[in-house]
Amino acid sequence: MKNLSVKLGLIFFLIIFTLELFLFFFLHSSLVESRVEEELFALQSRGDAHRDTLKTSFEADTIEHVALMEKEANTDVMVTNLKGSVLASSLSIDLKKIISSGMKLQNGVVENDWKNQPYIVTVSSIPNQGYVFMFQNTDSIQTLIDRLNNHFFITGLITAILTIVIIILLSIALVRPLNKMKEATIQIKSGDFSISLPDIGNDELGKLAKTINLLASELMHLKEERSQFLATISHELRTPLTYLKGYADIVQRKNLSIEERDKYLSIIQEEAKRINTLVEDLFELAKIDQYGFEMKKQTIQLSEFIAHLHHKFEPAFLHQSMRLHVEMPQKDINVNIDSARVEQMLYNLLDNSLKYSQTATETTLKIWTNTKDLYLRIIDNGSGIQEKDLPHIFKRFYRGTYSNDSGKGGSGLGLSIVKELVNAHNGEITVISNSKTGTTFTIMLKGAVLNEKDTFSR
Repeated sequence: MKNLSVKLGLIFFLIIFTLELFLFFFLHSSLVESRVEEELFALQSRGDAHRDTLKTSFEADTIEHVALMEKEANTDVMVTNLKGSVLASSLSIDLKKIISSGMKLQNGVVENDWKNQPYIVTVSSIPNQGYVFMFQNTDSIQTLIDRLNNHFFITGLITAILTIVIIILLSIALVRPLNKMKEATIQIKSGDFSISLPDIGNDELGKLAKTINLLASELMHLKEERSQFLATISHELRTPLTYLKGYADIVQRKNLSIEERDKYLSIIQEEAKRINTLVEDLFELAKIDQYGFEMKKQTIQLSEFIAHLHHKFEPAFLHQSMRLHVEMPQKDINVNIDSARVEQMLYNLLDNSLKYSQTATETTLKIWTNTKDLYLRIIDNGSGIQEKDLPHIFKRFYRGTYSNDSGKGGSGLGLSIVKELVNAHNGEITVISNSKTGTTFTIMLKGAVLNEKDTFSR
């Protein structure tokens, strides 16, 4: 039994058939017992009616009349005196076969074993005079029970057939969507993600179908991203490698002057640096995708950390006749962060400010806290980011219109790395930008502040 429909159908059938069999047996037994009790009650009532007649006239003529009446009925009667001698009877039977010696006769049932005895018997006592015994042949009860058994058999057979049909239909209804899902997963396995399972409701099967559709959609998206990624990487590497090969061939010429040779070697060096930066960014993202960030948070003194960053980055700004201004609280604040990762975030954002800001402008690094959250804001007066590019700047390899200006465009990985680093710190990053006032990046690191001895007004 390899098919799920066969297994489910067989299990359902066994369960339902067992339940129906139990119910039929219980109902049959109840009906039979109820029917036999009705027959005994009717027999007792008939005997009581004869007793009431004989109470007023316990004479031979009345007794014979009672016996004669029962010969025309489906029941039989036997009238005895107190000693058990038969005074009149509508059937030939030895009463001793019914009544054992010493039996104390009272109104009620004398024999009710309709399965094994030829008669069921009741007795009605005539005070101080005798007894009226009523008999009913059990053949009539057996016939009635046989008819009842036939009805139950036919009903059970019809019920079993209907049960099998219903189970088959239910199994088909259940297994059909499962088969479609199996075919869909086979398609996904073969690389075809263009599957679309129909909406079959909000039950477990419906939710499973929606999950498979979502999985196929995600895999299709990943496939497209992988293709785009490979195409972008090929393009990003092809250009500098072409420069490297071309200028390396030129440098090998013997008739070049020292000035030309130094010029071409400088270009080779710049392109090699560009490839190295791209590879480092790719390696960083590969670590994120495969292992996630290995966070190494530690408690540090915020003012010392920011002073170190300012000392490290300020020369690069001064080299381009720009100023890096820092605003932060005056008192000591301890924070729990991965200092290397936070430095990497700020490096990428400050590097963008250097690339896209004009000389003699100022970039501000503003730090403040709000209860337990740490805020870092970088404000520059650069060329800004176009509005249509803002929703996409944190996507990998996305480079806006400004990226091609004056050869300043990067690989499109820096901001995506910043986004991943912020997420790893359980933080958020937002950006506001326009061409007139420049760009402002705000980073919120949730729960990074451990203690704060003083606050300041922003």
